Amino acid sequence: MATEDKNRATAAAILPLVGGAANVSSIAHCMTRLRLGLHDRSLVDDEALKAVPAVMGVVEDDTYQIVLGPGTVARVTPEFEQLVEEGRASSETPAPVHTAEELADKGAALKARQKAKNSTPFKLFLRRIANIFVPLIPALIGCGIIAGLNGLLVNLGWLTSVTPALAAMASGFMALVAVFVGYNTAKEFGGTPILGGAVAAIIVFPGVANIDAFGQTLAPGQGGVLGALGAAVLAVYVEKWCRRWVPEALDVLVTPTLTVLISGLATIFGLMYVAGEVSSAIGTFADWLLSTGGAGAGFLLGGFFLPLVMLGLHQALIPIHTTLIEQQGFTVLLPILAMAGAGQVGAAAAVYLRLPRNESIRRTIRSAMPAGLLGVGEPLIYGVSLPLGRPFITACVGGAFGGGFVGLFNQLGDSVGSTAIGPSGWALFPLLDGNHGLGSTIAIYAGGLLVGYVAGFVATYFFGFSKSLLAEFNVSQEPATSTVAATGPAAASGDSPAKEPAGV
Repeated sequence: MATEDKNRATAAAILPLVGGAANVSSIAHCMTRLRLGLHDRSLVDDEALKAVPAVMGVVEDDTYQIVLGPGTVARVTPEFEQLVEEGRASSETPAPVHTAEELADKGAALKARQKAKNSTPFKLFLRRIANIFVPLIPALIGCGIIAGLNGLLVNLGWLTSVTPALAAMASGFMALVAVFVGYNTAKEFGGTPILGGAVAAIIVFPGVANIDAFGQTLAPGQGGVLGALGAAVLAVYVEKWCRRWVPEALDVLVTPTLTVLISGLATIFGLMYVAGEVSSAIGTFADWLLSTGGAGAGFLLGGFFLPLVMLGLHQALIPIHTTLIEQQGFTVLLPILAMAGAGQVGAAAAVYLRLPRNESIRRTIRSAMPAGLLGVGEPLIYGVSLPLGRPFITACVGGAFGGGFVGLFNQLGDSVGSTAIGPSGWALFPLLDGNHGLGSTIAIYAGGLLVGYVAGFVATYFFGFSKSLLAEFNVSQEPATSTVAATGPAAASGDSPAKEPAGV
């Protein structure tokens, strides 16, 4: 089957299982998931969706999310959008209609559930921050890989006439990343995106080197992505104020002018300096943490990362990663945090051996293991370790030991970093960078993965099952009745699990 036909077939299989085109209110996708807004959640057939070959799992959050995996989701989404449009055009069937009482009851229940899970003001703010930076990930990955290739060629002395061009390709985006952050920030906070980009562009404009603020000469790029974020948020508030008070006849001239002028002056004579100090402090703290804390810091970061993901707090790390990449060329935190996935892989292998009679769970592990090795942890976490309970904890122990290994080498002076965010596991190898050569960096990261695999396996094999849990799950089960055969939401996204752990 051709790739286009396969993607369209997947989209066609999904659409009726979510209630058809009339039930879809919005469509979007992230790195691994198709995110759908639905009129009526009760029309969705969860189990049938999980049985679709390309579907890794499903989860309900603020949107209904179908896990398809990296690459696949970007190809299936356009096909799904086209099918929805065709369905709406050809069908005169209105969206599901219910009584006011039914809708009120359902809305109240959904609101209460989401508020309890993910709708705290702090988590909503973090989600907004993530929405600003996540669209930048493909460019960060592409430019990061080109930067790694260029560094390899420079070190080998090969293709000397080509490496300057590769350097320009790798560095061009990062030189202007503040502009893209400003654009996305204004869009996310309800302003005019191009005005946010215009104000953020001041930060990277070379002419700011002729300006003094707080007794210091400004430097182009000072404040980086944090300054761009703050400048764009300020621009949004100035713009909204102008929209309320400026007469409509003058709005098209006065509002954009005042927005750029007021927020621009505040950026030059305040935000650039403050954000620059904060950015420098972040870099200094990250270096200090790993140079002094080393193994201990890595142990804690690797062990607690997945619980942070499940609470949605990992989104606060995205601007920190981006700031470190902007400052140092790589983030030293991501390779350590990636060890959490290694612990999950080791734990899943142990579960596979400890439950020889449960073919349903073993089948899930066999199908999910390749994705887990490549850093896509959704199926293993939400389909295996988390529903079982204790294996999730022992998997985190494996991630802690892997993080401690990488952190130890950072303490010894061998920095291991990533030139982009997003990938994990084996997929992170092309993005690795460090201060002591690519070979040393790759060896340390690979060693960390190995430690994470082994520690996660040993901890789960010997401590991951109580006698009652083993007796309950080490039995032959049909796929349709298996408690944990279904896969679930993405670990990198921080979504809440669809099922409660079986027991710890």
